[in-house]
Amino acid sequence: MDFEAILALTADDMAAVDRAIHQRLKSNVSLINQLSYYIVNGGGKRIRPLLVLLSARASGYDGTDHINLSAIIEFIHTATLLHDDVVDASEMRRGQETANAVWGNEASVLVGDFLYSRAFEMMVEVNNARIMEIMAHTTNTIAEGEVLQLLNTNDAETSEASYLEVIRCKTAKLFEAASQVGAVISGMPREKEEALARYGMHIGAAFQLIDDVLDYTASSEQMGKNLGDDLAEGKPTLPLIHAMRVGTDDQAAIIRNAIQTGGREHIDAVLKIIESTDALAYTARAAQKEAHLAIEAIDPVNESPYKDALIALAEFSVKRNY
Repeated sequence: MDFEAILALTADDMAAVDRAIHQRLKSNVSLINQLSYYIVNGGGKRIRPLLVLLSARASGYDGTDHINLSAIIEFIHTATLLHDDVVDASEMRRGQETANAVWGNEASVLVGDFLYSRAFEMMVEVNNARIMEIMAHTTNTIAEGEVLQLLNTNDAETSEASYLEVIRCKTAKLFEAASQVGAVISGMPREKEEALARYGMHIGAAFQLIDDVLDYTASSEQMGKNLGDDLAEGKPTLPLIHAMRVGTDDQAAIIRNAIQTGGREHIDAVLKIIESTDALAYTARAAQKEAHLAIEAIDPVNESPYKDALIALAEFSVKRNY
């Protein structure tokens, strides 16, 4: 099963999610409408809502709450993107100008706040205390991950363990929640709920690690952003951490200086060091390990086309080039 087959399997549900997203984005404030539609319709793969749909269906759910939960997850993700781009002073995402580049930082932060509050408003409507508990903890953990990443910015002494903790908090946590809430609304036993949560956490880590690889290999047309954006922002991602660890003293010094100063003036030298130290292969292997753990985690889930799709999505997470 490839990614297109996964999308075909969930096409009706995803169409309902898109309708819910557009309906609940509406506001009496025109700027909120403009900016929200701009970023939500900006070409994302909608992986996180897809996880809600697949986990719910794999758990035998036949109601409608999974549609709103998918929209809620997408709103929270979109809010984090708006805030991230302001913090990082990013100018491009998904091949178009960032919202903060078009409307300014103030508008982006405030609309991000609107999306967070709309998500929790919708959560109340689902009327499930367990889901409220999961999502409250999730958003708190994401915020902690953002602060951890900020502390690591321009810090060339960031360890691999510290970086992986940022990934688990900032990125993987929302994947985990998306997979978990689908099981919760289905009334699955706690064992299977936790199995799907672990699946989401591991696939989220795999996605981020492959993004780290693509940041140094994919074209701007493929990724929708510029090559080496993470380095330009002073982010010590796993390829850089590994290259400093196994490279020569001179190579480590070049990367250390590049992280501490940010910018793109060192990009060519850094790319050569990353290649010579097999840092991208090392990062890809770490992603493959996470994908394998994701597939292993859902062994207790009953066999179905939706479980097959979850397995295929884990495999796609490490094979993709965008």
